[in-house]
Amino acid sequence: MKVYLVGGAVRDERLGIPVSERDWCVVGATPEQMQAQGFRRVGRDFPVFLHPDTGEEYALARTERKTGSGYHGFEFATDPTVTIEQDLGRRDLTINAMAIDDSGELIDPYGGLRDLEQRKLRHVSGAFTEDPVRVLRVAKFAARFADLDFTIAAETRDLMTAIVDSGEADALVPDRVWKETEAALRGPSPQVYFQVLRDCGALALLIPEVDALFGIPQPERWHPEIDCGLHCLMVVEQAAQLSDAGEVRFAGLVHDLGKATTRRQDLPQHPGHERRSVKLIGKLARRLPVPAAWRDLAVLVAEFHTHCHRAFELRGSTVLKVLERTDAFRRPERFEKFLTACEADARGRSGLENRPYPQADYFRGAAQAAAEVNAKEIAAGLSDGGEIGTRIRLARLRVLEAYKRRSAHDPNV
Repeated sequence: MKVYLVGGAVRDERLGIPVSERDWCVVGATPEQMQAQGFRRVGRDFPVFLHPDTGEEYALARTERKTGSGYHGFEFATDPTVTIEQDLGRRDLTINAMAIDDSGELIDPYGGLRDLEQRKLRHVSGAFTEDPVRVLRVAKFAARFADLDFTIAAETRDLMTAIVDSGEADALVPDRVWKETEAALRGPSPQVYFQVLRDCGALALLIPEVDALFGIPQPERWHPEIDCGLHCLMVVEQAAQLSDAGEVRFAGLVHDLGKATTRRQDLPQHPGHERRSVKLIGKLARRLPVPAAWRDLAVLVAEFHTHCHRAFELRGSTVLKVLERTDAFRRPERFEKFLTACEADARGRSGLENRPYPQADYFRGAAQAAAEVNAKEIAAGLSDGGEIGTRIRLARLRVLEAYKRRSAHDPNV
């Protein structure tokens, strides 16, 4: 029985990236032998065990054979004769197909170290096309390592396109699509993930609402990049620079979905696109398991981002409407994410990436001013809930009108 450190830990150590978790491959053992040593079995499809002390995952070396379509269409074989080279051969990319034995020797039968040095994402073998999840994983790794100048090998790009063209990617299930998409959205360069999917044709299949934005024009005065799809990727990029929150990046991705359904005679203007975006976000979130908090923030950004951009023009009643609809008084953290997504939208435009966004500070000040209305004092002596709410709202409205007048004379308000 031999134990090897495998996969991402080997890759990241070579790249000088902190290793968050370690996976191990066991050669020459049976499930019974593992359990006899105190390992607890957790794998359903094939034997994976948890170490009794560290809790790290130990998997028996295995081979696989394609038996059907999709991610689950495989038959796995594990027995003590399977070698570490055979186990590594079933992996997706060469940089993930390396191992280290207990003496510290690197096992690299497929050139993973060479591809690390050349910053290449390259498939291990032609079996790459048998698993459509690999399209998502390559896109995710391209996004994760974009800052390290990794690129996808041309032949691997061709195989990704072949997976989509063959219909194999049709078998991808929503849960897995969202799992990889969410991981990419939390990473350093999420816009790369969506661009890679678009390049191989997978975006049109998996997130057609976003893919439909490409080729749709916008007024050059406000959007020098013109193309709606390009704009959304630029917004995602800006959101990643402004916030670590995946939901802010998701909101940036989908805030303009309605522009893909604008009537041709209205182009390049997009009247009413905000409401149409809200409906499309709902459709997307019903198809993919988007967390409710992510969906709700995206809906708010879609509906009110143009209000935020026009902050200095708005009447106090409109500002109050935005504060109420975004629940700014009770959920200030989500309100801050709303403002951040709106700022990313304003900066996600060619040549305007570094422009200031004072509208966010205006809305922050407005929320703070309105929050200072003493609701308990207003409610004292009143029993009718409707009347109390009306009086609180009127008091906040007066405060916001005064705030608007002050801000007109003092740019620091």
